[in-house]
Amino acid sequence: MALVINEVTKRYQDFTAVDHLSFTIEKGEIFGLIGQNGAGKTTTFRMILDLQETTEGTITWDGTNINNINRDLLGYLPEERGIFPAMKVEDQLYFFGELRGKSRKELKKEVDYWIDRFELEDKRKAKAETLSKGNQQKVQLIASFIHQPAFLILDEPFSGLDPVNKDLLKGAILELKDKGTTILFSSHQMENVEELCDHLCLLKRGVSLYAGSLLDLKKQYGKTKLTIRTELSKETLESMEGVKYVHVGKDQYILTLADEKYAQAIFDSIFDGKYIEKFSLDYLSLDEIFKDKVGGKNV
Repeated sequence: MALVINEVTKRYQDFTAVDHLSFTIEKGEIFGLIGQNGAGKTTTFRMILDLQETTEGTITWDGTNINNINRDLLGYLPEERGIFPAMKVEDQLYFFGELRGKSRKELKKEVDYWIDRFELEDKRKAKAETLSKGNQQKVQLIASFIHQPAFLILDEPFSGLDPVNKDLLKGAILELKDKGTTILFSSHQMENVEELCDHLCLLKRGVSLYAGSLLDLKKQYGKTKLTIRTELSKETLESMEGVKYVHVGKDQYILTLADEKYAQAIFDSIFDGKYIEKFSLDYLSLDEIFKDKVGGKNV
């Protein structure tokens, strides 16, 4: 295991920002830390980076207290952006890499590769202030890992990116993982967490509501999401045993069941010798689970 957070608490006078938080991130893993604004995510990141001390508990990397490791092992993309407006793109990347102890010669191959990988070749000599918000985000992202850190923290990395650039970023994150980088990231876009992470921690007001496998979290709810296309009315579906809620989509119904065991009876009732265009039973999405656990929404 690479990073271990054990019973970590952070208090500010009478306010507890993080309360007895524990989770483990394995080497080479992408791990999601999710929660509403103010849940304690950024505070946790800052304690890992040793920018703030823990009130209680320990944080270790490879068995060594996080305070005692070589800081160049870490990379960090903060939610608040911070590149230099008047500095050229490639100069930014060399600058941040040299701050982390790399020589210009060592950095050249990485700078050239990632500028090309993020489709910034024509912006290489451009000042950051002339770039679009999305391109500025790409530059800052590259700057966070240009020194090839062993552990990388990404706080809202998809902010300001269009769908094409989001896919580009996801590909880069997976590439870093394949190269052995351990990644901890936060995003309010649950589909990104669901797509990239095998494990996660769900925070609410500094308290962990769940830490572990995404699949195990889904199994807690069971396969209770039933999507169907039928000529039956919403009222008829709502009256069926085991149906808690019915959401009317554009061309389909999405039913929330009390238990997946009711699906067979619903299928038999709907089928009755008729053609069924769609009948799909699945786990809830992470977004739906998040709303239930954090927002108290019914799912």
